[in-house]
Amino acid sequence: MNGLKYAVVLSMGFGIVSAAEGADFEPGKNIAATVCAACHGANGISVSDRFPNLAGQRRPYIEKQLKAFKSKKRKHGIMNGIAGALSKADMANVAAFYASQPGAQAGAANSKPPAGYIAKRVKLPASLSGFVHYMTFNHKGRKQLRKVYANRIAIQAAKAGEQLPDGSVIVVEQFKAKLGPDKKPVVGADGFYVSTKRVGFTAMERQAGWGDDFPEMIRNGNWHYGVFKADRSARPNVSQASCLSCHKPFAADSFLFTIKQLRVAANK
Repeated sequence: MNGLKYAVVLSMGFGIVSAAEGADFEPGKNIAATVCAACHGANGISVSDRFPNLAGQRRPYIEKQLKAFKSKKRKHGIMNGIAGALSKADMANVAAFYASQPGAQAGAANSKPPAGYIAKRVKLPASLSGFVHYMTFNHKGRKQLRKVYANRIAIQAAKAGEQLPDGSVIVVEQFKAKLGPDKKPVVGADGFYVSTKRVGFTAMERQAGWGDDFPEMIRNGNWHYGVFKADRSARPNVSQASCLSCHKPFAADSFLFTIKQLRVAANK
């Protein structure tokens, strides 16, 4: 059936759902399984309460939302990047596939993230002594002070104005902000939150061939991502989907949000 243009009518046991005439069901299923499944599940039952279920949603509604994300009329850090990589046909195909799936039953468990997206390659360095601390910033949403570090490979490339090569490592150290009586972070004379204790790390690393783990639509070159506890141990079962999606639009900047700050620091 792959590649055929057709209308699909599937009995769900609780009703009838029609996929769009002219949509290719199998390509939509493939995109859902390789890209969308990381958050929304291969069959439209999401992997977390943070993400909406798509199974059983009306096809026109899904298409409309994808188009809004692609045009950025609807703002979303993850979906703007994902939808931006989809063609008009891709959106129709994905919408037709998810519309054909049974909706989640009340109390149904979330899907598991695809194994290929689970963070496992990045290892947090035992020490940041060989890294360059190139940026500090306040994270208002998390009420955290964050410090960003780069290894020498990344620093040398940034100094030369080049894309960050394989072997580059970026680490973000996270600290809980001290809160005042109003429950707002206390700001020091330097403009940064006054920190109390370290709460964790995030890291991104790229090595040759690592990008082959992901489909091109969501791949960030050879970068992989990791999330770690304050004691430096890896947080288990972390999906990299959000990281990949958010960084995808920054391909021209080595997929790094803070490339400008890195280059400034590298040239001091």
